[in-house]
Amino acid sequence: QVQLRESGGGLVQPGGSLRLSCTASGSIFSVATMGWHRQAPGKERELVATITSLLGTDYTDSVKGRFIISRDNGKNTVYLQMNSLESEDTAVYYCKLSVGWPRNLEVWGQGTLVTVSS
Repeated sequence: QVQLRESGGGLVQPGGSLRLSCTASGSIFSVATMGWHRQAPGKERELVATITSLLGTDYTDSVKGRFIISRDNGKNTVYLQMNSLESEDTAVYYCKLSVGWPRNLEVWGQGTLVTVSS
């Protein structure tokens, strides 16, 4: 059973930075696509960034140029470096692990709260 554990959330002032981490148990991490999603109060969960097993990355438009997703397969960990944070970035951030056919596996973390406020 794969489990994800996120850390790194907290309170930060506008313009500040935070780095989120998500560590996976098990041995499937290196072949998985990893993603960060977020859900702001009263809004639907949205995809923030993804990184494939071949290190291809993608970002939602609102975070391009400010957030960086990376991974360390030796540590089974994916990171989200968040810079120039804005109040609109306030949300619970969730890590997601996805593996395609034939495993067809999706696992979510429990979420970590990021609050951007002065």
